Amino acid sequence: MLKRDDLLSLESYSDQREAFREKVMAHKKNRQLKLGENATLYFEDRLTMQYQIQEMLRVERIFDAEGIQEELDTYNALIPDGCNWKATFMLEYVDENERKAALAKMIGIEDKVWMQVAGHERIYAIADEDLERDNAEKTSAVHFMRFELSSAMAEAVKLGANIGAGIEHTAYDVSIEALPANIRDSLAADLN
Repeated sequence: MLKRDDLLSLESYSDQREAFREKVMAHKKNRQLKLGENATLYFEDRLTMQYQIQEMLRVERIFDAEGIQEELDTYNALIPDGCNWKATFMLEYVDENERKAALAKMIGIEDKVWMQVAGHERIYAIADEDLERDNAEKTSAVHFMRFELSSAMAEAVKLGANIGAGIEHTAYDVSIEALPANIRDSLAADLN
């Protein structure tokens, strides 16, 4: 969990922003998982959320204690707590008409995204705990997800077990048997 003391002042952040951004972008390369052509899981952690908060404070020019705490409260919820993975799930289509048509076919997709530690059952995403992001006509292009692991699953990952992932929706079905090592290792570091 991030606290106010973990954040830089707007002035200090401005001075360090470029170097910090480079560090975060390099880190994020190990935390992005493409699921087919149009879906990506962006796994969040303390560093990605610190960057998000710093950027929000910068863009919104927030420097008062109440405003900073509001950002901390919002984004701390997206930091894994040692027994789960948290991710931003995005359905990405360049063409707006194609995106609208696809989202209309993918209602409920957020509940069909899964992760699987080798030798264990699939874990389905607990999606959009903050608010509903779909309706009767379409799903949202962005969802926030939590994957809760049992202690046995977490231990297996820490010992090197492969992790699979996928989506099993009638309009979008994809499966990855084993994540690349860099992503697997980064996710293993999220676990206690």
